[in-house]
Amino acid sequence: MQFTETLNDGLKRGYQITITAAELDAKVNEKLTEARGDIEMKGFRKGKVPMALLKKQYGPRVMGEAMQETVDGAMNEHFEKSGDRPALQPDVKMDENWKEGDDVVVNMSYEALPVVPDADLSGVKLEKLVVKAGEEEVTEALANLAKTAQNFEKRRKGSKAKDGDQIVIDFLGKVDDVAFDGGAAEDYPLVLGSNSFIPGFEDQLLGAKEGDELDVKVTFPAEYGAENLAGKDAVFACTVKAVNAPADAQIDDELAKKFGAEDLEGLKKNIAERLEAEYAGASRAIMKRGLLDQLDGVVSFELPPSLVDAEAKQIAHQLWHEENPDVQGHDHPTIETTDEHMKLAERRVRLGLLLAELGQKQEIQVTDAELTQAVMTQARQYPGQERQFFEFVQQNPQMRQQLQAPIFEDKVVDWVFEQSTVTEKEVTKEELEKAVEALDEE
Repeated sequence: MQFTETLNDGLKRGYQITITAAELDAKVNEKLTEARGDIEMKGFRKGKVPMALLKKQYGPRVMGEAMQETVDGAMNEHFEKSGDRPALQPDVKMDENWKEGDDVVVNMSYEALPVVPDADLSGVKLEKLVVKAGEEEVTEALANLAKTAQNFEKRRKGSKAKDGDQIVIDFLGKVDDVAFDGGAAEDYPLVLGSNSFIPGFEDQLLGAKEGDELDVKVTFPAEYGAENLAGKDAVFACTVKAVNAPADAQIDDELAKKFGAEDLEGLKKNIAERLEAEYAGASRAIMKRGLLDQLDGVVSFELPPSLVDAEAKQIAHQLWHEENPDVQGHDHPTIETTDEHMKLAERRVRLGLLLAELGQKQEIQVTDAELTQAVMTQARQYPGQERQFFEFVQQNPQMRQQLQAPIFEDKVVDWVFEQSTVTEKEVTKEELEKAVEALDEE
């Protein structure tokens, strides 16, 4: 086998791989010999089929496998010896005029990842914004919790039900004057305006009073889950047993216990810790941007054009969809990249390669536990389909890489933080929010 360099221009590489007909024939014979013992053919005992007959019967298929394995082996050997790492999947083309008995000539081209020079991190200086959760913020959060733990208090007898009120009802639903499964309940608490019932049901209960008996007439949606009810007219005979007004829960020890705290002071402490964790997350995002801005000028090296072009297209596509939120799919005009897209792409690719190099040198790894946690977080976006999502990730290396990449980057960034000079600065919540808004504007 011959391996001849045909291109070496910057990061662009080209090679011609020649596999002689004799080498390929030997590989085919080797594979057929390995399989021979398990092959049965009419007129011959198992394992005793003549090689010439095996070649005639299985040769073409084995030839393709032998060719693929030989080319893959040659490529892997090349990358091990040269130390090259392709930026994207190498482009491999075989001579279209090849016929059995000829040497196999394959042309391989790719862009190599650049050698990233050592980065001097000694001059990196960062500012960490620190926000303490004050009494005002904790009180506001407590009030919001009280709203989520909303109670209902009975209205004065004769009061008409309003939007947001809770009415307690007995009901019996019928279609064509026949009751149906799941269409009846007693003492059912329904909040008007919650849209938890069939469209139009709750509206007809507005103005109802305790003791009222009324028929609610609705039409099941055409796409309703139960086929026997979809699109059908129904009548629900309702009896209103109570009309209750919404009331915020009392901010006391009982409220605290509802949210897993021993008492109100414990709940306040938990809220303060949660708020400060949120502030710390925002502060980290600001500090990370400051770090990336400084790293962007630490080293300079040639970038693979294919990576930059792919990143620029992705940026342009993402920004276009942000500007056109009504377009959900990809049925839209071709999106052209601009100089601004290319400039941002160059920054992202340069920083991505630098962080990858730093992580590799420090032997930073994403653990199985960290990846599993990321998969679980992502799976929550598909309620009822978590198992299928887990299986999809297990069978899809590209998806696993997409989940690992941000975890790896954050671990590298944390390591760089440790090597940098970090100064803490205490600020207000409003000052932190302005700093976060400034990030979005850049």
